[in-house]
Formats: sequence, structure tokens, C-alpha cells
Amino acid sequence: MYGPADLDHLLAHGPFPAALRAAIVARGLSLDRIRHRLARRGLSISVPTLSLWQSGRRRPERAESLRVLSGLEQVLELPSGSLETLLGPPRPRG
Repeated sequence: MYGPADLDHLLAHGPFPAALRAAIVARGLSLDRIRHRLARRGLSISVPTLSLWQSGRRRPERAESLRVLSGLEQVLELPSGSLETLLGPPRPRG
């Protein structure tokens, strides 16, 4: 289980998947609940995608995903840009 100090450290230093996972645990929300809260904000994402993000198997890169990430920061009551900063520069595509 993550405590507030763990979350603060992960938000400052990453990695992104661990910080996202810690924020979700700290807020006590299920991925389905998060999806519903994002949908109320007009942001669409699937539970499997959220799961892939928090496991590190995928990361948000496209413009729509970054908009969802911003909404996710709001839903999880995180400082604006805190998760996006952990992504670093976009990976080359192709």
C-alpha cells in the first residue's frame, strides 16, 4: 500500500506507472469509477487502457490520451501536469 509520502516521491521522481498506481490507490477509486468520472467530464477511456497505463505496458502519447491524462489528474486530485511531466518526451513512432 502507498502512503502520502510514497505518492509525493513518485509524483516528483516517477516512474509514471508507479505514480499513477499510487495515486489511484491513495484515492481509493476503482478503474471503473475513474472511467465514469472522466466520462462525466466528456473524456472517454476504457478500463483496460487505464490498466495498461498503470502497469507500464502502454503510456498516453496521443493528443486525446493527454487530454484524458489531464482529466485524470483532476479526478485523482493531483497537481496539474504532475503525471504528464513523468512521461518525458514522446517516443519515436514508426
